[in-house]
Amino acid sequence: MNSKSKSKPRVAVFKFASCDGCQLSLLDAEDELLAVTGAIDIVNFPEASRTMLKGPYDIGIVEGSILTHHDSDRIQQVRRQCKVLVTIGACATAGGIQALRNWQDVDEFIKVVYATPQYVSTLKHSMPIAEHVPVDFELRGCPINKYQLIELISATLAGRKPNIPTYSVCIECKRRGSVCIAVAQGVACLGPVTQAGCGAICPAFSRGCYGCFGPMESPNTQSLTNQLRILGQSDSEISRAYRGFNAWAWQFRKASEECRRS
Repeated sequence: MNSKSKSKPRVAVFKFASCDGCQLSLLDAEDELLAVTGAIDIVNFPEASRTMLKGPYDIGIVEGSILTHHDSDRIQQVRRQCKVLVTIGACATAGGIQALRNWQDVDEFIKVVYATPQYVSTLKHSMPIAEHVPVDFELRGCPINKYQLIELISATLAGRKPNIPTYSVCIECKRRGSVCIAVAQGVACLGPVTQAGCGAICPAFSRGCYGCFGPMESPNTQSLTNQLRILGQSDSEISRAYRGFNAWAWQFRKASEECRRS
């Protein structure tokens, strides 16, 4: 066996427009990460190291959305350097909270906020990575679940499909024995249409799900919208609920725009 076949997969982590929370989730997985670090070489990770090696890379992990022309050009370069490209977090997979700008006049925002707006160059929309380059897997969350990230890395190394749930937060509520707050307390909750991953933290403390992990597989947003109306929510309030951390995910985007039109 030659030395090349013995080499470990090279992993790089890249950041675009984001808060760094998902990268910190990776660093927070200290004990769990030890189980896989022996099988990989993290060669480019500015958040955790001063040493950055050039590509190509076997696995690229990307956090953040595309906001500028520079971002758009840079993600093309990243994609060319990575055999497998994985996006992590709501910003990278659905445009993030900054995607709220997508429904507004960005030029007007720039004039109000910046003293010299002529020096600000930005795109009209905050877009997920997949809108610009092919992506091999998207890991949801704001922030992501560190155990899901370790599972994703392990599965990629093993050449198998990651075991990431696509069912709703409601399943997590049932598993932890939580009473449905929408039924028992009349609390507005996005849990029925939101992908699992957080452990149903908010409903466990009598707070409605905010949709941090984005839309579940085949969400019935129309049914939930009707139920939220029964609970006394106005169409404006329902639209704002969908326009949270994953506002530009197409299922939530469509549901929010339908409420605005009604």
